[in-house]
Amino acid sequence: MNESVRALLARLLAFDTTSRESNLAMIDFIHDYLAEHGIPSQRFYDEEGRKANLYARLGPPGGGGVMLSGHTDVVPVDGQSWTVPPFSLTEREGRCYGRGSADMKGFLACMLASLANFLQQPLRIPLHLAFSYDEEVGCLGVRSLVSYLNACAEKPAMCIIGEPTEMRPVYGHKGKLAMRCRVHGHACHSAYAPSGVNAIQYAARLITRLEALGEQLAEQRDSRFDPPYSTLQVGTIQGGTALNIVPQDCRFDVEIRSLPGADVAEVTTALQEYAQHTLLPMMKQVDGRCTIQFDPLSHYPALMTDPQSAFAQWMMQWSGSDDFRTVAFGTEGGLFDEAGIATLVCGPGSMEQGHKPDEYVSLDQLARCMQMLDNLCRWMRA
Repeated sequence: MNESVRALLARLLAFDTTSRESNLAMIDFIHDYLAEHGIPSQRFYDEEGRKANLYARLGPPGGGGVMLSGHTDVVPVDGQSWTVPPFSLTEREGRCYGRGSADMKGFLACMLASLANFLQQPLRIPLHLAFSYDEEVGCLGVRSLVSYLNACAEKPAMCIIGEPTEMRPVYGHKGKLAMRCRVHGHACHSAYAPSGVNAIQYAARLITRLEALGEQLAEQRDSRFDPPYSTLQVGTIQGGTALNIVPQDCRFDVEIRSLPGADVAEVTTALQEYAQHTLLPMMKQVDGRCTIQFDPLSHYPALMTDPQSAFAQWMMQWSGSDDFRTVAFGTEGGLFDEAGIATLVCGPGSMEQGHKPDEYVSLDQLARCMQMLDNLCRWMRA
């Protein structure tokens, strides 16, 4: 493995950038690394100043060019049985182990290691670099960077997101909407249950309604995806305090993974109308203080880039693969695409290893990623 990639991957894995933690130490390291190479960068902080995106560009002035993008946060290791230290690099049998090695610090290490090559060449178009936070919890952090790029006169024309795809180009993925429903009823002794408003039972009616709405959503099909339709599921539910008390409160979280072009708003609107016009009047007959509230948790759009576009054809040359496909997981790509930046996904490793104990990326995948970036650099030469 390229020694620069190895050293950088070891440094990046050592930062615990679990989404609940700050990523500033890692962002500071990347900022300093870029500065050492004469590349200025700027940070975009969250409201609390605990996390930041980082953006940089090199090459000639003006708009256009290619952006390399990746997220800095990783999923937790809590409750997982690791045989290697999760926040350090362990190499064995051609694999690099550590939390985030596949998703997606392996790509970030390749990004940084490739800069020396880009700096040696006079580029005819700019190279943009984007490092974001809180991707793993709904693509929340990158939005400030997207807003900046959308208003920027030097916005990139194309973007490669280095999520783990086994170095196979990805042109599409589903969108995601997550929301929380809170049902507030009226508690009483269970011996007098008809005098109360059972929040769990009303939540159950909403969930049953969601199931029917999900079946309608699944009628739209697209064979390019697996499964070939939008999916809806309730992932968590909490409610009640004791069996002999009619539960006053219940909440549940619902997630919709939607095909490109699917109208998710139809589902959420139908559910809210059912709650407002059918369930709430029944609840308020017992207690006028009863409520049903819907709170958004996260949302990002689907991605669908034309696999016949010039960008896609170039991507096949850079990556050395014409195995274009879609993936089940989401990325920040839909947000970049909405900002007018054509986006494809291609990076080292497999999501089969991501989010699991003993996560790893293979040396072969890292080498193939470096080759892709070398091919890109050659294409960008003046």
